[in-house]
Amino acid sequence: MDTNTPELFTPEEQALIAQLDGGHLPRHIAIIMDGNGRWAARQGLPRLFGHHAGVESIRRTIETCLEFAAIEYITLYSFSTENWSRPSDEVEGIMGLIEQQLRQEVEGLHRKNVRITHLGRTQGLPPSLQQVLCDIQQLTRDNTALTLQFAINYSGRAEIIDAAQQLAISVAAGTLAPEAITEDAFAAALYHPDVPDPDLLLRTGGDIRVSNYLLWQIAYSEIVVIPDLWPDFHALHLLHVLQEYQTRQRKFGGIQA
Repeated sequence: MDTNTPELFTPEEQALIAQLDGGHLPRHIAIIMDGNGRWAARQGLPRLFGHHAGVESIRRTIETCLEFAAIEYITLYSFSTENWSRPSDEVEGIMGLIEQQLRQEVEGLHRKNVRITHLGRTQGLPPSLQQVLCDIQQLTRDNTALTLQFAINYSGRAEIIDAAQQLAISVAAGTLAPEAITEDAFAAALYHPDVPDPDLLLRTGGDIRVSNYLLWQIAYSEIVVIPDLWPDFHALHLLHVLQEYQTRQRKFGGIQA
């Protein structure tokens, strides 16, 4: 745990950080950042204002996770393949916001030793965003404090289909026997096989569903759903979620004694 930046946290947050068991934290946290549109509607604002408001929640989440060496990966569900069906002005606004924030935040994250990766289909994204993603992944590729994955143009089903097609090509080429397609072989064909499965799946906004997110990887993830909308999510919320995680007994299909 990093105790050199106490000014980032309130006394209540600092107390919770001190109480958490650093040896019993999720290595990988996957987050469904739900509720931006509802938050904006409650303020009488266009939906895009909610997406802008949610940026601060991302910052605070990263800052909080950097306090714990045990947390090595965060994956943020930023834009699903289904989100393309939203009104064009909202889609364009989200794409512009993602690109703008990546450009603005990358140097600070790089200084904090954060590696940034993209999870999803690059094809179909605006060319300028594709270039930004390429540049920041190249810049931060050797960083080791935390890996921050942005799931953009991502779908769990699409990832599974892409992996199946990749394996089918190998079978058709005669370089892979059908019986050699094991769970490990399939997992190795996913977008980022080097990233461990999420230990914790967190969803804000109160809806109890996984929304086509990391369908293969969350088979045994602990799931926590909270009612707070994403723009209202801050360090204290995450620390309470980590407390909840520490009460769970992970079984992976086995029998807990």
